Amino acid sequence: MKRKIFATAVMVICLMVCFAAMVDINGKWTGKLKQPNNATFILSYTFKVDSDKLTGTAHMPEGDVKITDGMINGSDFSFNVPVPDGNAPHTGKIYPDSIQMHIVYKGEHLNTVLKRAN
Repeated sequence: MKRKIFATAVMVICLMVCFAAMVDINGKWTGKLKQPNNATFILSYTFKVDSDKLTGTAHMPEGDVKITDGMINGSDFSFNVPVPDGNAPHTGKIYPDSIQMHIVYKGEHLNTVLKRAN
């Protein structure tokens, strides 16, 4: 009985890992970022995945900026957005219907959730 439970648990975990790896983030994603001063900023990104490389564009009011150093590993990803005084590192996790993202900008640690744009 214990073997059946263990085998079932292993199979469920394997399916979850495979499903997470199959989530496609290609395309446009948007979300809102609440800043420390409580102002809300609209975020928009277009992503393209090629193997373990992540490329794309961050759409900003000042204009579009190409993301750099993009990497994807299963459901985890990272990239930089060049800003006037350096880079804004982004890290995140991909879920079937959303992206959880952590951004470091001018020393501030910010979190947001992106949804696929229609």
